[in-house]
This record gives sequence, C-alpha cells and structure tokens, in this order.
Amino acid sequence: MTFQALLVSKDDEATAVLTPVLSGFGLGVQCCGYPDALVRLTEQKFDAVMVDYDDPHSAALVLQNAEQASSGNSAITVALLSDKTKVRNVFGAGANFVLYKPISEQQAQASLRAATALIKRERRRSFRVPVQVPVELRVQNGPEMEGILLDLSEDGMDVLASQPLCPSATIVAHFSLPDGATEVEARGEVAWANPNGQSGVRFVDISDKLRSTLKGWVTANAPELPPEDPEPVSQCKLTDLSLGGCYVETESPFPERSGILLCLKAADMEVQAEGMVRVMHPTAGMGIEFASRTPQQRERVENFIGFLSSQPGTLPQLLITPRALTASEGYSETQKPGAQDLEDPLLELLRSHESLSQEDFLQELRKQRGSEEVASS
Repeated sequence: MTFQALLVSKDDEATAVLTPVLSGFGLGVQCCGYPDALVRLTEQKFDAVMVDYDDPHSAALVLQNAEQASSGNSAITVALLSDKTKVRNVFGAGANFVLYKPISEQQAQASLRAATALIKRERRRSFRVPVQVPVELRVQNGPEMEGILLDLSEDGMDVLASQPLCPSATIVAHFSLPDGATEVEARGEVAWANPNGQSGVRFVDISDKLRSTLKGWVTANAPELPPEDPEPVSQCKLTDLSLGGCYVETESPFPERSGILLCLKAADMEVQAEGMVRVMHPTAGMGIEFASRTPQQRERVENFIGFLSSQPGTLPQLLITPRALTASEGYSETQKPGAQDLEDPLLELLRSHESLSQEDFLQELRKQRGSEEVASS
C-alpha cells in the first residue's frame, strides 16, 4: 500500500534529501509551494504533510488547513525548522514532528521512521468493515438502549443508537459478531455523536485477547486487506523510570500526546505498559507517562522497578509501538496529581515540560538522577 506525502518547501537541498527517504518508506511525494499546498489539501487526501518554516506565517496556515482537511483521518505533520529555539512554537502550531535544517539523511531516516509507523497505525485504526448487527449499549451513569452496529474495527465502531449519545461519554457495548459464535463486550468512549443517534466509539481498556479477535475478524472480512501493523521502534535506551513514567533516549521519538505501547524486558521478566508521550525532543528522546488506569497496571510497573532495583547493572530491553496519534484515554492535561503522583518527581517533570527548553529539561532530569543516587547511597 502506497501512502501519500505533501512536501511544501522552496528549499531544493531539503527536497533532494527528503524525497528518496520518503520513497524508501513507501510514500509517494508531491512537492509544491505554499499557495499551491492550500489548494491541494482541499482536493486530495495526504497521509503526511511536511512544511518548511522559512515562512512561519504561511507554514502555520498550511498546518491549520492540513488539520481541517483531515476530518478525523489525521494526517501526520512534519515541520522543517532552522531555528531550534522556535520548536515549542511549532509544536503548538500543530506539528507532530520537527526536522532541523540543514537536514541530513540520517536525521530524516530516524524521524521519518517514527512518522511512517504512525501513518500505518492511523490508517489501520481508520480501517473499518461495514456490518449490521444489533448492539446493546449501557451508558455510564445513564440509560441502557438498543442500537445497530454500522461498522467495526479493532479499535472502535460506528453505531446508530436509539437515543443520541454524548461526546466523551463512557459506554459498554454488547453484540455478537456476524458469525454468531463470538460474543463481544467492550468498554468504549464516544469520540463523536450526531443528533440522529449515530456515533463513533473508541474502545478503551480492551483485553489483548479481544483485540486479537477483532483484528482477526476485520482482516478476514475486509473487502481489501488493512495496512500492516507498524514495526516497533527498537533503537531505544531507557534512562529514567518511575511508577508514573519514564524517559527514553531514541533518534525516533513519537509526537507529544501520542499513545504508545511499551514492552520492557529484563532477564525472564516482561512488562507491557500503555502510555502517552508527554514531551518529545526531536532526534534525542521522549518522556512517557504510563496510563496506570487500574491497580493491576500500576502493580506491573512497580514489580518491574522492584526487579531492576534488586539486580544492579541490569539494562532492560525496550520496544515501543505507536497506538494512536492522540491518546485521549485516561489522561487529562488539567488533572491534578494525586497523592502518589506528588511523590513522583519524574512524572511532575514530564507534566511541566512546556515551561522548559530541551536543555533545561535534560539538566533537571540529571539532577533527579543525582538526588536518587544520593538518597540510595
């Protein structure tokens, strides 16, 4: 499957570096200037939009139009930036990734590897199979109602409910797959809702077994094969770990607010943890907050930390796979830290990163490591 990228730049050197790298990752590339980009975004669908920030105003306008044009089918956005001090402004304008100019082939390979993984994951998440079966819906703190399942993916569904649903509402859906042999009960969050009762639902906290069942059903019943799942990013080094989060050094970090799945391995112990990227430093690393929505999730991370503490010098292996461009499940930008969080300096640092430059953030991270060494000696 070929994906499409729009490259908006007047820089011939950057274009010469990026075009073969994008092609190597399976992306067809269209190159144009700023005015032409605004027209193409209204006429075509792109999986990735890359824009040069040599003209900040025009670049911001392209990013804004890319977001509006995607309408739920999110395009991955990449900014080409000469001034590193403006990186937070660019992220605030809607860029998912940043490539610093002049762009080297190595830098492009590393960043676009992560971007391509997200493109594949977003395309798979939006891949749905039409179906019509009855569904029972239970709304948290609300009524039970009947509905019709309209389409299904491994990550969510579209339903037509007998009553309108509210966006962000938590529901439990119960239905049988058309084969009649598989009963499904899944908790979900209403992503969007129309007054006629039609709604889009994202599954939340479903088991690996159920996800595998849905994935198998979608693959077997799709009119065309869905995109393959992306390969995990394996070139990662875990440098900091707490009950609430971690920091990972990697040349291929994922965007802030993206949802990821971490697989931590050490000796015979393996832990999988869902998380959200709180801070991303281009080509350097990322800070991840663990979901920890249930006591079991926190316990798994706590046991892994305990194991590492009992085995000094053990260096864990780490694999990171993207789950979603935006992780809205179980996180809140405005949430107040609980009692446990207040005792987690790393988590506090991750949540307050926007007030710090990359250099200041990493310096504070080193201070924390030093304090821990003093406290444990």
